[in-house]
Amino acid sequence: MNSVAVPGKYHGLRSFAFGDGPELADDLLDLVIRGVKTATCCTPDEPNLSAPGERWVVLDGRGTPACVIETTEVTARRFGEVDAGFAHDEGEGDRSLDYWRRAHRDYFGRQGKFSDDMLLICERFRLIEVLDNRLAS
Repeated sequence: MNSVAVPGKYHGLRSFAFGDGPELADDLLDLVIRGVKTATCCTPDEPNLSAPGERWVVLDGRGTPACVIETTEVTARRFGEVDAGFAHDEGEGDRSLDYWRRAHRDYFGRQGKFSDDMLLICERFRLIEVLDNRLAS
């Protein structure tokens, strides 16, 4: 069972893990905790759509609660409309728009969802609290 207790003030929050597998979840979580990743995106049909002010418990690749984030901005954009600033805030790879496009083409392709004009829900967030002290630096 998960060894990290979620403080009472966060009980009732929805939870999710980044990515589509344990390794990617852990890699992206590490970027969040280090303050590098402050944005993410998903398709409109995913269950983890958020609204500004909503807080989430982020899970690691094993499903253990790791941190709490708060959504600060949500916008809808087509894949080709994502700009360099958003790509940078997603924090992945070299943080360039070219890297973002390659990585997300692959990610959404694995899910069978990719198209050049696909609609994305682009979210910016801030880290509220790290729940697993082993992850804090």
